[in-house]
Amino acid sequence: MNLPTWITVSRLLGVPLLLWLLINPTDRTRWIAVGIFLVAAGTDWLDGYLARRLNQVTDLGKFLDPLVDKLLVLAPLLSLVELGQIPAWSVFLILARELTIAGWRVNQTTISGANLWGKLKTVTQIAAIALLIAPLPAPWTTIAIVSFWLAVLLTLISGAIYLMPAKE
Repeated sequence: MNLPTWITVSRLLGVPLLLWLLINPTDRTRWIAVGIFLVAAGTDWLDGYLARRLNQVTDLGKFLDPLVDKLLVLAPLLSLVELGQIPAWSVFLILARELTIAGWRVNQTTISGANLWGKLKTVTQIAAIALLIAPLPAPWTTIAIVSFWLAVLLTLISGAIYLMPAKE
C-alpha cells in the first residue's frame, strides 16, 4: 500500500471514536467529535491530492476512498438519528444512494473517480454533519438542518446523475 492509501485507511480510525463521543454527548465531547470529524474528512482531500501529485492513483485507492468516506459520513449520521436530531428515513435515503452506486460500480470495467456532483454532495454532507454535531446556539440549528436537507437533496441528485447513461 502506498502513502495515499494508508491515509485513506487511517480515516477509518475516526469512525469508532466519533461513535463513542456521540453516545452520551456533552458540549465538550461534541466539539471534540467535530474536530475529529473535520480532520478525518480533510484527509479525503489529502489522500486524493497526494495520489495525483505522486502519481500513485491505484484501483485499490479508488475503491477504498469512497467506501471509507461512506463509513465516515454514515457513522455520525446514525448517531444523530439516535440523538433525535434527524429522521432515520433521511439517512436511509443517503444509504440507499450509496449502496446503489456501490453496486453499480461493481459491474463497471473501470473504476471512475467522483464527478463534480459527487464532490459537491460530499462537501455539503461534511458541512451539515459538522454543524449538526456542534453544540451551536439556536439560530445555527436552522442553518444546520437546512444544510442537512440540502445534503440529502444533493445526494439524490448526484446519484441520479451518476446512473444516467453517458451521451455518446
